[in-house]
Amino acid sequence: MTSVSVDLPHRTGALGLRSLPPAVVLLGLTALLLTTAAISASVGAAGIPIGRLAAAVGLADADAATVRDRLVLLSVRLPRIAVAMGVGAMLAAAGTIMQGLFRNPLADPGLVGVSSGAGLAAASVIVLGDRLLAGRLPFEALPFAAFVGGLLTTTVLYRIATREGRTSIATLLLAGLALGALAGAMTGLLVFIADDRQLRDLTFWTLGSLAGATWPKFWSIAPFLGGLLASLPFIAAGLDRLVLGEAEAFHMGTSVERLKQIAVVLVAAATGAAVAVAGVIGFVGIVVPHLLRLAIGPGHRLLLPAAVILGAAMLLAADTVARTIATPAELPVGIVTAIIGAPFFLVLLLRQRALVGL
Repeated sequence: MTSVSVDLPHRTGALGLRSLPPAVVLLGLTALLLTTAAISASVGAAGIPIGRLAAAVGLADADAATVRDRLVLLSVRLPRIAVAMGVGAMLAAAGTIMQGLFRNPLADPGLVGVSSGAGLAAASVIVLGDRLLAGRLPFEALPFAAFVGGLLTTTVLYRIATREGRTSIATLLLAGLALGALAGAMTGLLVFIADDRQLRDLTFWTLGSLAGATWPKFWSIAPFLGGLLASLPFIAAGLDRLVLGEAEAFHMGTSVERLKQIAVVLVAAATGAAVAVAGVIGFVGIVVPHLLRLAIGPGHRLLLPAAVILGAAMLLAADTVARTIATPAELPVGIVTAIIGAPFFLVLLLRQRALVGL
């Protein structure tokens, strides 16, 4: 069957960016990400002036103060920045893919229970696996368990919400609420039987935090992030066609079922890996793609890479606020994203209601 390309109808972006070339948009977002990273590296309990960052990484002459700066930067700040960027990129990409798959901007791994399912699987490994292996639990088991939990939750959710090729957004949200509540209840049961050490670890999952970010944790999610980035160019065209309907996408040359399977696995892998190292962080996957659709249009060839970059920048900025707003204490980053994302979601929900005349 001959493959046919499709160009989605575009509106002029609310931010006036729709007319810009894709390369300019991506370069602008990359500059935003690098600026956010530089600010994040310089601020904190042990501040490093931006002018000393080059010396701290060995790009300029060092002095006595540089030794401390280098230790803080390489051992604490850079691993946290890398993990924040990786997690933000995966959550934003997962939200964009899920919205394209369900053909609705309200779909998001955190809102429909996928993150809760992944968190339940990881929590099960912490409590049950830790006891079975007498505390010798490899960290690599957490991303794998969270991936399996996210995959099962996404598959169940898709089968419940989709009937005769059509996905009901009401069923999607209600089923996601039910699955999230069930996962939360089972996680609560694990909390009840956990010992003090396990309880401290489980508390990490409830609010989301990047406080324990290390280089080994980043390298544990790097394969998931790399696989996600490598797959995005191959599903962008299919997601564009899927917007027109499954029958139309099939007649344009898209293997719809294969696209669904790939999308479900990518969402599960990205969400599972993110939950494994940062806990449950909501709203990144719904805020980022929606803002970008308003600014640059709905075409996934540009939307997916843009979401990766903006998601990384947004979570990095939220984490910077979380660890500096109440110094020396640290606010869980999940609280910051919820404070920003919850009102945004309510506005989006009211806008959707106005569009359908409810």
